[in-house]
Amino acid sequence: MPKNKSHSGAGKRFRVTGSGKILREKAGKRHNLEKKPSKVTRRMTGTVELAKADVPRAKKLLGR
Repeated sequence: MPKNKSHSGAGKRFRVTGSGKILREKAGKRHNLEKKPSKVTRRMTGTVELAKADVPRAKKLLGR
């Protein structure tokens, strides 16, 4: 059986923790930040766990 290549874009977007959870960055903090309230930009910082429904697809893309 041939090996599956991992998706290079997914490898840049997701991080797998030691316990196997998949983390992602929050969206919307790249541009037009002057227009957005400070409260919103603070809320968009950091990483969060990937939604349960998206985990199987992300694992497949990461080759796990």
